[in-house]
Amino acid sequence: MQLVLASTSPYRRALLEHLGLAFDTAAPDTDETPLENETPTALVSRLSEAKARAVAAQFSDALIIGSDQVAVLDKQILGKPGNHEKAIQQLQAASGRRVNFLTGLCLLNSNTGNCHVRVVPFSVVFRLLTETQIEQYLLRDTPYQCAGSFKSEGLGISLFEKMEGNDPNALVGLPLIELTTLLAAEGMDVLAP
Repeated sequence: MQLVLASTSPYRRALLEHLGLAFDTAAPDTDETPLENETPTALVSRLSEAKARAVAAQFSDALIIGSDQVAVLDKQILGKPGNHEKAIQQLQAASGRRVNFLTGLCLLNSNTGNCHVRVVPFSVVFRLLTETQIEQYLLRDTPYQCAGSFKSEGLGISLFEKMEGNDPNALVGLPLIELTTLLAAEGMDVLAP
């Protein structure tokens, strides 16, 4: 059965490559605007499934992976900063504090209609950061398209005091431990010969 990643994220693609499975990618055309009063958990659940379903029309016999992630600080969603100034604001707000990440994961079997949706939490506690450290980090890692303004798989790891969760891949945007469980439930064992 064909495996399809409903994402154009180079980070998710790189993570999925770790499993050694052949897969295709497709861009989901999905409006990511939160609904009124939608919780972060509901948002990532809805969007991960919406992304998988948006791509399903192109693939009649495939396992389609959809994923979405938010960073939450003080019950507020931190989006992708998009520019240097907003990234500075996000990292200043996170300095010395815990930021919770929620990663939605959907595995949709486009042939049978089976749909599995999970939300995988992961938290990071930031070190107390100086303005100079924030500025130097942003200049070196340029994480402007990353929720929370950092890349944990890069220099961003130096921003943290500790990380807490079951799957560090969830922090990057694709929880591989949960994904391998869902793939097995659909008959795809990543360790099969």
